[in-house]
Amino acid sequence: MDLNISLYIERSENELDLANVIYIVTSDENLQKGIFHLDKVQTFYSGVIAHSYYSIFYAAKAYLLAKGIRTKPPSEHKKTYTQFRKLAFKGVIKKDLLKVYEEEYVKAETLLAIFKSERKKRGHFTYQRIAQANKEPAEKSMSNAGLFFKHINRLCENYSKEKNRES
Repeated sequence: MDLNISLYIERSENELDLANVIYIVTSDENLQKGIFHLDKVQTFYSGVIAHSYYSIFYAAKAYLLAKGIRTKPPSEHKKTYTQFRKLAFKGVIKKDLLKVYEEEYVKAETLLAIFKSERKKRGHFTYQRIAQANKEPAEKSMSNAGLFFKHINRLCENYSKEKNRES
């Protein structure tokens, strides 16, 4: 596999692994208090959602690069999404992968809005309660990212095999 594509795939897998680690830490009071010496049990589901999104983002970048499409700042996330969407609607990739990406793209954008809003009103609600409410979306995000990574990784591996046959 092309080195740049491999690096994006590796980064995608790393983000997915980190999302899983964060989920495990959030779910285990003994880890939080015993290993990490946190004063109180906390939830980090927003981090799970964010890293799940980045797993999808880097996998999409890898696939686009395999197709000869580079996306760069500014608006790199939007450009990556737009290019990925074009390939989906042309039938180049399965449309169900686009659905997964759309859901995570929205969540990542939503997280930014939530952060801004919650920073202003954090005194009105307890952090524990708001973060706990993110458990189900976090689980869905990890599931979506795992599915997305699996399929995009397979597409990139197939691309690499085809390219090697052509050489």
